[in-house]
Amino acid sequence: MRHPLIAIAIATTAAFASASASAAGGASFSTDTCRYDYSTPFDVDVTAAGLSFHRTDGSPAKVFLHDGTLRVDGKPVTVSDADAVALRRYEDGVRKLVPEVAAIAREGVSMSYEAMTSVTLTFAEGDQRAEILEKLKRKQADSLRSIDEGIGAGHWSSNRMAETVAGSVSDGVGELVGSVTSSAVTAALSGDTSKVAALQARADSLDKSLNREMNKRSRALESRTATICPRLDALAELQRAWKVRLPDGKPLELMTIKPKHSGDNDHDKVASF
Repeated sequence: MRHPLIAIAIATTAAFASASASAAGGASFSTDTCRYDYSTPFDVDVTAAGLSFHRTDGSPAKVFLHDGTLRVDGKPVTVSDADAVALRRYEDGVRKLVPEVAAIAREGVSMSYEAMTSVTLTFAEGDQRAEILEKLKRKQADSLRSIDEGIGAGHWSSNRMAETVAGSVSDGVGELVGSVTSSAVTAALSGDTSKVAALQARADSLDKSLNREMNKRSRALESRTATICPRLDALAELQRAWKVRLPDGKPLELMTIKPKHSGDNDHDKVASF
């Protein structure tokens, strides 16, 4: 027969996996339905005055566009009428994309912390339960506030998103694993079979109920996330089509566009647009 302690650990790990998977959707998007894999080397600020793309490493360091006009490292760049139209469409696409990314990130974080709260309510007891619930509540509030002040306010930074979503949830999971494991070990070592059985029953019940709920919400979130790909595809097509050139003659690249399979031969790779 499987040792109760192992069963509890397996059930708990399944719950944490659901939480972590849900949160991951806030930090990066599955590109299964996208034509290519997309990223950007820039941090992006979306304001009423325009779009600012900036970075500390690489050239150009700053690109600013608004209403069809373009500045690179503070200097205006002349563009054709057709490219001005493309830049306007690009700006409009980014403006519409950012709030949706923020909403998805918020939902992913909320799902993760709700899962961890359920685990805490199931296993923790007394003062330990109250302490963990308070910490989770505080961490969730901090994460949501960081999203609101970042991407929610029009400021995109991949590093900040990763730290906010994955980092925050990872910290919460780590602490929760310690407390649940402690409870399981205490029960196993106590010799009280009824206590172990009760803990086993709670683990089994949580495994079923939490996975059912998280799977349902994860599917809904994945469907919402899938709507991002057509928007990214459209932005990529604009970038591929425009003839905008930087002062050094290189094409303007605000997005990095790569083929699905990074192991393809070099001649199959989409290097630049």
